Amino acid sequence: MKRLIFSIAVAVVLWFVMFSPCLTLELNFWWEMTASASILTLLAAPFLWAYRERAAWGRELLFGLLIALALWGVFWVGDFLSSLLFSFARPQVDSIYGMKDGMPGWIVGLLLLLIIGPAEELFWRGYVQRSLSMRWDANRALVVTTLIYTLIHVPSMNFMLVMAAGVCGICWGGLYRLFPKHLPAIVISHAVWDAAVFVWFPI
Repeated sequence: MKRLIFSIAVAVVLWFVMFSPCLTLELNFWWEMTASASILTLLAAPFLWAYRERAAWGRELLFGLLIALALWGVFWVGDFLSSLLFSFARPQVDSIYGMKDGMPGWIVGLLLLLIIGPAEELFWRGYVQRSLSMRWDANRALVVTTLIYTLIHVPSMNFMLVMAAGVCGICWGGLYRLFPKHLPAIVISHAVWDAAVFVWFPI
C-alpha cells in the first residue's frame, strides 16, 4: 500500500507541475506529459508484470476502437451542450487545444497513441484501481480512483478539462469495474481516443 500511495503522490506532483498556471516553466507540454506518463509506467511496471494476463488481441483491438468511438461521440454531444449552457466553455476548450502549439500535430498524435494514452491507463486502471480493488470493495476502488484522476487536473484552473477528466475517469474506470479482463481494450481505447480528440478529429 505504501508503494501505491507513493506512486499516486508522484502523479499528483507531476500533474501539478504540468498544469498549474502558478508555475512558469519554459518546457514543452507534450514532452513534459510524455516524461510524466513514462515515470508513471515505471512505477506501475512491477505490479503490472506480476498480474499480466493473456489477451485475444484482435478482439481487444475491436473493443477498444468501439469504446474510443463511443466516447468521442459523448464528447461531441457534451461540447455542443456545454457551449449552449456556459459562455466560458468554448474558450476553455480552445485553451486545451492551444497546448498543441509549438509541436507538429503528427508528433503529438504519436506521443498520445504510443506513450501517453497507454501509460495513463496502465497506471490509473491497471495499477491504481486494480490495487485498490484487491484491498477494498470494487465499487469503492472505482470511486476513489476516479476522484483522484479527476482532482489532479484541478491545478489547471480549467473547468472543462476537469470535467473531461471526470467523464473519462468514470467511463474507463466503470468499464474496468465491469470488465477487468479487458484492460488491454481499455488501454487501446484511451490511446486512440486521445489521438482522435486532440489531433485526428478534434471537437
